[in-house]
Amino acid sequence: MNGIDRQRLAELRALEEQRFIELHPRSQQLAAEAQQHLVAGVPMNWMRRWPGSFPVFVESASGARFVDVDGNSYVDLCLGDTGAMAGHGLPAVVEALAHQAPRGITTMLPGASAAAVAGLLAERFGLPAWQFALTATDANRFALRLARSLTGRSKVVVMNWCYHGTVDETFAVLDDHGAVVPRPGSTGAAVDPALTTRVVEFNDLGALEAALAHGDVACVLTEPALTNIGIVLPEPGYLEAVQELTRAAGALLIIDETHTICAGPGGCTAADGLDPDILTIGKPIAGGVPMAAWGLSADLAARAATMFLSDDTDVSGVGGTLAGNALSLAAAEATLSSTLTAADYEHTIALAVRWTDGVAATIERTGLPWHVQRLGCRAEYWFCPPPRNGGEAAAAVDHELDAFMHLWCMNRGVLLAPFHNMALMAPATTAADVDLHTEVFAAAVDALLGS
Repeated sequence: MNGIDRQRLAELRALEEQRFIELHPRSQQLAAEAQQHLVAGVPMNWMRRWPGSFPVFVESASGARFVDVDGNSYVDLCLGDTGAMAGHGLPAVVEALAHQAPRGITTMLPGASAAAVAGLLAERFGLPAWQFALTATDANRFALRLARSLTGRSKVVVMNWCYHGTVDETFAVLDDHGAVVPRPGSTGAAVDPALTTRVVEFNDLGALEAALAHGDVACVLTEPALTNIGIVLPEPGYLEAVQELTRAAGALLIIDETHTICAGPGGCTAADGLDPDILTIGKPIAGGVPMAAWGLSADLAARAATMFLSDDTDVSGVGGTLAGNALSLAAAEATLSSTLTAADYEHTIALAVRWTDGVAATIERTGLPWHVQRLGCRAEYWFCPPPRNGGEAAAAVDHELDAFMHLWCMNRGVLLAPFHNMALMAPATTAADVDLHTEVFAAAVDALLGS
């Protein structure tokens, strides 16, 4: 499978597991103590997705690096799975938090930063009106509710193996017979997702047209490129056709830029000239402080304003007590006005190209049937040819090989995202950081091949 001997893979994995334990005695101790009061020993279950028999505990993080409690230093190519894309401890954010916190953290009233942040988002993405949330999950959930309310339709369309946060309607995939079923691992699904959701493959315009033909679809929610099943790029003309089909069917188009902000200051929406009705964005826009936003076209904003001014708005399922709090907005204003700029992307995209070239050189040298994919300053390698859609991407996942590569890299001071083989560049990332990964990746492949 994938050109790799499975017995050798297992043997190398065992050696790396032992090396991991030897490198992290303090983390192992803290992990054992954490079992007493933390479910599964971590504050959030995703933190158990990392390689190794226990989580690494972080002592400090700055720029594009962090140090663990055992004193090991790492090049951070995960960057909080995009949350720290602007860099750890961004000075402008640290200063903004220190300035705002003594003046109040949350009051459920707006401050000057609210309009400033909305204006900065409008400049980047082109949608004129904005609302805030704490996570992209919330932003997507609110957007779906608004779409159903404004269209009077019940169904939503998502892409097979998409990810839009922990939103019930989006935890749906296609089974081998093309039926909509709960995504594997979905915990306690509220209802059968076939009641709320139609699922189509990314890059399949015929399937999308058929899904919209029922006349009951409120919206299509999609990333402009799939990212959380690995990077799956749109085929030429696909996104433009999605816009046309959606509008012709009377449905709304929601673009989720939470990960695809890697494409540029305004994500793929600005880079590719997209025109969504609603746009959602979370994770990096406040420098790692919890913050998300959703933008509306002028027409939708006018229609939504009437709803938001009603007496029942606080129980409408849209909003939240801490949404738009002063601390998050101060951090967002500092982040959006100082970083993730065109100049930053010129630097980070060049580094992602360098990372991609380094991985590709090893793949070409060894003749493995692998592939490396890039979107802006995000890049990722596959143990197969490039998938065209989410179904192909999910079928190609190799958990054993993923885990080994992640562990090998971590043991040598390079952190990849835990969910795939993804690397993300921050403004503080350097060419030396990229070259370290290139060296480590090549050594891992040579070890697997016994060369």
